Amino acid sequence: MMKTSTTSEYYRDKVAIVTGGASGIGLALAETMLSYGAKQVILADFNDKNLKRETERLNAAYAGKVLGLYCDVTKEEDVRGMIGKAAEFGGRIDILFNNAGGGFGGYFDKQTNEDWEKAFALNFYGALYGIRAVLPIMRKQGGGHIVDIISGIAFSPMPYQTMYSATKAALNGLTLALRYELWDENIRVTSATPGTTITAIWKGVKPPPGAQSAEQSAQTILAGVAKNERLVLGDQGDISGAKNCFHPDAAAGNDDYFLNVARRRRSGEMVV
Repeated sequence: MMKTSTTSEYYRDKVAIVTGGASGIGLALAETMLSYGAKQVILADFNDKNLKRETERLNAAYAGKVLGLYCDVTKEEDVRGMIGKAAEFGGRIDILFNNAGGGFGGYFDKQTNEDWEKAFALNFYGALYGIRAVLPIMRKQGGGHIVDIISGIAFSPMPYQTMYSATKAALNGLTLALRYELWDENIRVTSATPGTTITAIWKGVKPPPGAQSAEQSAQTILAGVAKNERLVLGDQGDISGAKNCFHPDAAAGNDDYFLNVARRRRSGEMVV
């Protein structure tokens, strides 16, 4: 018999969508919710191979509870269509995890307007499209929960990651402001960081010591979401960043730290 907890009870019999759900943290969120007793989970992803494989694997363990839907979140039409099909499958949408995103790095001087547009399309507009598409459904059913997965980089903007820093900071601002616009409609809105997590975002670079698994990250996020936390922080590094990045007393220390990172990265050293 599955052990129950306050966290698992929140997800029992819920219908949830996870964008970027066929790998990494998105897949871990989906699988963990299923283990908590979710009624239906929809995996939305643009990687057909991963999507087919993981949908089949999860349906073998949770028969009839998983639907895989192709979706390119940078295209609003794709997102609207995916949300509509998900609602037909589950009969409702209780939770939307806007998880799809990517890490963008490089020299600012070499990044074009087109590069910036692509970064915002994936890391910001993809979530915006999801929110717009799901709100009429949640309003009609009387409530729901929207979770936007940001990054600790929103609080610790890193040199040579200007696009990643800017897009995630923008998404965090949208999320936290929207939380209070929708509060009285019984629609919860939460911003969540995954912490330093071992996923494909590292692209062959060895993750730093102490990086957590996707499963650990998912458990932390799901626990915070179940408590309706305003901002779920994925690990101690994110907690420290959120506390100190904008604190006046920490300004000198931040300058020293980020300048050191910039200089080491400029020299070719991969510093995280």
